[in-house]
Amino acid sequence: MVNDSKDITTETETPYSRYRFVMAALVLAGHLCVGLNLFAVSPLLTLAIDDYSINRATAGLLVALPLLVAAAVGLPGGILIGRIGLRRSFIIGWAALSLVSLSGWAPNFITLLLLRSGTGLGIAFIFTATGPLLMQWFRPKEVTVMNALTTAILSLGIALSVATAAPLAKVMDWQMTLTMFALPGVAGLLAWLVLARDSGGIPMTGAGISLREVGAVLRNRTVVLLLVADAGIFVQYAAFTGWLPTFYYEVRGISRSQAGFITGMLPLVGVFAVLAGGVVALRVSSPRPLFVASGLLAGLGGLGAFLLPGPALIYPAVIILGIGSWFYVPTLLTLPMRMAGITPERVAVIWGSILTFSGFAMFVSPILVGGLRDLSGSFIPGLAIASAASWALILAGVLLPRNVSESSVRTSQAPSKPD
Repeated sequence: MVNDSKDITTETETPYSRYRFVMAALVLAGHLCVGLNLFAVSPLLTLAIDDYSINRATAGLLVALPLLVAAAVGLPGGILIGRIGLRRSFIIGWAALSLVSLSGWAPNFITLLLLRSGTGLGIAFIFTATGPLLMQWFRPKEVTVMNALTTAILSLGIALSVATAAPLAKVMDWQMTLTMFALPGVAGLLAWLVLARDSGGIPMTGAGISLREVGAVLRNRTVVLLLVADAGIFVQYAAFTGWLPTFYYEVRGISRSQAGFITGMLPLVGVFAVLAGGVVALRVSSPRPLFVASGLLAGLGGLGAFLLPGPALIYPAVIILGIGSWFYVPTLLTLPMRMAGITPERVAVIWGSILTFSGFAMFVSPILVGGLRDLSGSFIPGLAIASAASWALILAGVLLPRNVSESSVRTSQAPSKPD
């Protein structure tokens, strides 16, 4: 993806302008596959506990380990993408998701756990490489739309897998259910190898980004607030998506299938919430009120999701929680691209950092909830702690600069010039 800057305008307007729709389809397919595999095991944790004779904290690793891998690779991957290019980055991501299709033949818990970690590697490369790719292929307003669509389809993938995993496990081995959700990744890898192209848009230099630049990016106030806000929301989201099915089944007396359906509403509602968030982001100049409103809904809905007693009250709470957890995301992903001095390499670092911070938060929260449940005999302490973290989005909304485009990520060291 190294291009002469003088040819950018010509190449963007002629050979590849219409091909961006093909690239859009490939990117959307990648995020759908990530969503299908991210939390597919959540409704099946009680089956894993019975089959492998493990405790809840250990079972939580099936949800948490992919998040840890994504977190560990996120920021380093963002730095690496500037050197290996977007095509290779997506190949790595697709190949990692394809490996998860072997889950149905995993002979033991450790093997299944290792295969599940492939989901984390796929998330890291596909998510982090998406930002620079969007900058290269799409106009600024189209980038906001694509951020909404990619997040919506990822949320749709989560909803489909969480809602259907338990019913599928009734007609096949539950490990084979995980294979079914991973098979689209194999098709996606083949499609990317055949159809993906380089763009003549904003180039990546091929020289990568220096650690000095990375440090300057991560010290920026706006970037720090975005990291804290997203991590806080996903502490709650990962804990609830991972354990609400079990909580509803064991504590509220709701059937396993209905518990999975209720939890599946979180990402399903998110599909519509994130699309609405994308529309609002195109019309609202400041992200501050959007962040505050989204954080308020996530916080109140989160409390209701586990404190309210029966399905009649739980359903509205989960809907409110789903709206708040996703409404702000298109704005969060688009804001880094509007900052002064931004380049595709720096966007990859920011998106990779978001994945790292949120991924570590998501890794810890399911284990925390499961561990506190084993120690105290109740899910309430862990769920309450996770819920409290979501209020960070409101704090970030209050503290964000009014005009983010004036928030510079320039450094005294200029970016490397294209080859």
